[in-house]
Amino acid sequence: MSEHHRYLDCILSCSSCANACERCVTLSLREDDLALHAHCMRLARDCADICRLSAVFMLRESEHAPALCRLCKDVCLACADECVQHASHHCQECARTCQVCADACAALFA
Repeated sequence: MSEHHRYLDCILSCSSCANACERCVTLSLREDDLALHAHCMRLARDCADICRLSAVFMLRESEHAPALCRLCKDVCLACADECVQHASHHCQECARTCQVCADACAALFA
């Protein structure tokens, strides 16, 4: 079995998480109190970027994919912890998707 097939669930989780994070930032920018969401938006942008990069490394079957995915898990957990504190639907969805991605990365590279 190629590494791509082994990584497929994690690649999909990373892609979904990146999309949820981008959506969270976009909708957070429409909130009345931007300062309240500033840390959330920074983390979501970091998370989207690391998720995309992790997916690419897995698609390439890079020897560095495990290390990058461990970092991705940590960033996803930080983003989830922040987003869950905000009541908006988009933040709650981002937190949920980040947790799923963190779990996928942890399961793959335990």
